[in-house]
Amino acid sequence: MASTVTCSIVSAEEEIFSGQVEMVVATGTIGELGILPGHTPLLSGVRPGPVRLILEGGEEEVFFASGGYIEVQPTSITILADTAYRAGDMDEAAALEAQKKVEHELADQKADIDYARVTLDLQETAAMLRTIRKFREKKK
Repeated sequence: MASTVTCSIVSAEEEIFSGQVEMVVATGTIGELGILPGHTPLLSGVRPGPVRLILEGGEEEVFFASGGYIEVQPTSITILADTAYRAGDMDEAAALEAQKKVEHELADQKADIDYARVTLDLQETAAMLRTIRKFREKKK
């Protein structure tokens, strides 16, 4: 069995990552996924949160992905995300500010808001903050 598999992370704007990995850890709509080379083919939606890649040689990289799909084939893993960022490129202050804004919008009983959208926005900002914190832990 091969010890690595080709992995690509693509957002709506650009390809964020492409290379050989030993393992991918992501959150799909079917639950937490740990994908090793030779994994059974799979297609799942992607939930907002960190995507951990264990690179060839054991180094780890952390990304954030939200929305889209993860496709696992015998020789490749592809994450087609609505949004995707390298965790190191994310701005924690901006994510905290976005979370506060969404929480305020949700708490404002007078506003005519779309609760489903606001709830999804809140989940996404919380997932962004989890990703940033996971990246910070990895660097220690």
